[in-house]
Amino acid sequence: MSMEILEFKPILKTLVWGGEKIVPFKGIKTKQEHVGESWEVSDVPGDESIVEGGPYDGRSLTELVKEFKGRLVGEKVYASSPDVFPLLFKFIDAEGDLSIQVHPDDALAARLHGPGFNGKTEMWYVVDAAPGAHLFSGLSKEITPEQYEKMVEDGSITDALARYDVHPGDVFFLPAGRIHAICSGCFIAEIQQTSDLTYRIYDYKRLGLDGKPRQLHTEQAKLAIDYRVLPDYRTRWQPRLNERVELVKCKYFTTSIFDLTQAVEEDLSGVDSFVVVMCIEGSGTLSSDGSSLRLSRGATVLVPAENKQLRLAPDGKVKFLCSWID
Repeated sequence: MSMEILEFKPILKTLVWGGEKIVPFKGIKTKQEHVGESWEVSDVPGDESIVEGGPYDGRSLTELVKEFKGRLVGEKVYASSPDVFPLLFKFIDAEGDLSIQVHPDDALAARLHGPGFNGKTEMWYVVDAAPGAHLFSGLSKEITPEQYEKMVEDGSITDALARYDVHPGDVFFLPAGRIHAICSGCFIAEIQQTSDLTYRIYDYKRLGLDGKPRQLHTEQAKLAIDYRVLPDYRTRWQPRLNERVELVKCKYFTTSIFDLTQAVEEDLSGVDSFVVVMCIEGSGTLSSDGSSLRLSRGATVLVPAENKQLRLAPDGKVKFLCSWID
C-alpha cells in the first residue's frame, strides 16, 4: 500500500513583529502570543517537523526522508538533495513591519557559509490583508552597491524599493537576490527552499525581544542583492473555479491554486515528487491512493511521491495551494 498522507505539528515562532491571527486561523489551542510564523512543513536543522497522528506519529520529517527516500519525496528529488526535504512551508502574520531583507542564491550561500547551505528562493500568496496593508518587492530605481550602503546608513533604503498595496489572492515570486519586506497587516502563505539564510538590511532601528538592536548583515546583503530593476514584481494570474491554476513555476517548486465548489481529481502519474497541500480558505477532503483526510482552514499536509492520485473535494467551498517539484 502507498504511504498515508502526513500531518505535522506546527512550529510556532514568537517574533517581535508577530501578531495574533495564526492561532485562530489554524484553530489551535495555545497561550503563545505574538506568533509571527507557523512553520508547517520544515526540515531546517533544529526545526524539523514532527508527524501528528497516523502510523508515523511522533517521528520527524528528517527521519522519514532518510528511511523512505524516493518513495516519500520522489526519486529525482531525492537524488538532487539526498536526506533533505527540499522545501519549507509557512504561514506568516505581520502585525508590525518585517525587516528589509534579501536571501542569497545557492552559489553565494555555499561560498559564504560552506557546503550544504542552500540559498532561498521563495513565493508569497496573500491569504488576508488589513486595509492599507502593503509590502516591498524589488528595486524601484537603479542604485549601486555604494549607494545601497549609504541608504541603509541614513535610513532611506525604502525610497529605492517597489511598494505594493496588497489584497487577498495577490502573489509575489521572490528569486534569491530580490530585496523585499512584508509589512504590517499582511497574512501570507510562503513556499521556499529549505534554508534559513536571511540577510537583514534595515530594521527601523527597533529592538528585538531581548531589548537589544537586531543584527544587520549589510556586507552579505550587498553581495546578494540583484540590482536589476524590473517594471513589475507582482505575479499576474487569472482565477478560475474548479480547475488547477498555476501560480508560480521555477526550478525549485511549482505552486498551483484550486478554488473549488466541486470535487476535482489530479493524475500524479507523471509527477515524480511529493505534493504539499495548504488549506487557505474553507474546508474539504483530500484523498490519495486510499488515504483520506478532512482539511480545515490553516491545515497543511504532505502527500508522498509514490501516491499517484489526488482528489480534492470541498465542503461547499474551499481553496487549496498545492506545491511540488517538477
